[in-house]
Amino acid sequence: MKFSEINPSPRMLMCPGPVEADPRVLRAMATPIIGQFDPEFTAMMNETMEMERLLFQTKNKQTYLVDTTSRGGLETILTGTICPGEKVLIPAFGRFGYLLAEILERCGAEITMLEREWGTVFDPQEIEDALKKDSYKAVAIVHGETSTSMMQPLDEIGAICERYGALLIVDTVATLGGAEVKVDEWKLSACIAGTQKCISAPSGSALVTYNQQISDIVNQRKRVEKGIRTESDIAGHLAHIPSNYLDMAQLEDYWSPRRLNHHTEATSMQYAVHEALRCIMNEGLEARFARHKLNDKALTAGLQAMGLTIFGDLEHKMPVVTAINIPEGINGKDIRGMLLNDFGIEIATSFGPLDGKILRIGNMGYCSQERNILILLGALEAVMLKHGAKIATGQAVSAALDVYHAAEA
Repeated sequence: MKFSEINPSPRMLMCPGPVEADPRVLRAMATPIIGQFDPEFTAMMNETMEMERLLFQTKNKQTYLVDTTSRGGLETILTGTICPGEKVLIPAFGRFGYLLAEILERCGAEITMLEREWGTVFDPQEIEDALKKDSYKAVAIVHGETSTSMMQPLDEIGAICERYGALLIVDTVATLGGAEVKVDEWKLSACIAGTQKCISAPSGSALVTYNQQISDIVNQRKRVEKGIRTESDIAGHLAHIPSNYLDMAQLEDYWSPRRLNHHTEATSMQYAVHEALRCIMNEGLEARFARHKLNDKALTAGLQAMGLTIFGDLEHKMPVVTAINIPEGINGKDIRGMLLNDFGIEIATSFGPLDGKILRIGNMGYCSQERNILILLGALEAVMLKHGAKIATGQAVSAALDVYHAAEA
């Protein structure tokens, strides 16, 4: 029997994730495997933690990787921090707010939902008003809601949560590496991110950071496995963390100088994340965020010059995702299909109430390049015209170039 060689077609991934991995990351993944407790490997793990702290803009000791996807990272933090019966407030303004509720419900938390129309964000006062009405262990919220392209400002919410004694747990899956995430300054108790978006590595690792308050909770739930337990490993008095694999207490030991064996490390993904973070550090955070903002500005200018309308509250639009309203009479699936089949460009639709109504364009990490923005705009114009959309011709690329030339000047 003959099997096919893995030989993917060339693609430009201009969707909200996954995006193309930086070629330097792919090269790093091809390097030889060494043991997970080899001093060279543990030294690399330490460097990874330090680069993560710089990216999260935090001094949190507990800042490390979990060998799982970004969803697994969310589950790690939420199920490790929240005990059964504890109350959590979730302000949801898109699909992934409901995912936080789904995870927490499964671990027995008592959930209160605040809901906003998709395409908007919360005023901090709305969250404070909810916290006044009841006592909550935590507020769990999404920073960049890719389903709607909206980004929730967090700079006031952390202080509000602190006033009412609530932890603030934030999904930064879509923003870390492409927009500011100031964990310490914004008083964020915990943050979770993935590797397949602005970090520009393959999916498969979750970046997490959390403060001492959460670490204390985790250690009160600690139960070291019997096969590796020592006399000094005393069981905590709070409810046992339900997952063995995503057990934050044992992960802390694994990433600490103790290096307590928990699982076999995903060596090649460690290489990938280390190299991706190294590339980010070399570029510099200020320059990286400015690059994403410039490319977002050019993309938005081009789309609007074409006559397309941007979805949602423009004041709170993410710099790394842009959603456009599909013109009347146009089938979004046909637009996406032609872009992929004829141009090798992938963009996305959305979910739930926005399915079939908007198209979402990613501008993330390695894919956030002037060249990609210009090619996408030219291709999208051609595809829209082929499908009978009433748009302005010959304007989109020119408008984007004007943004780039003005920035150079």
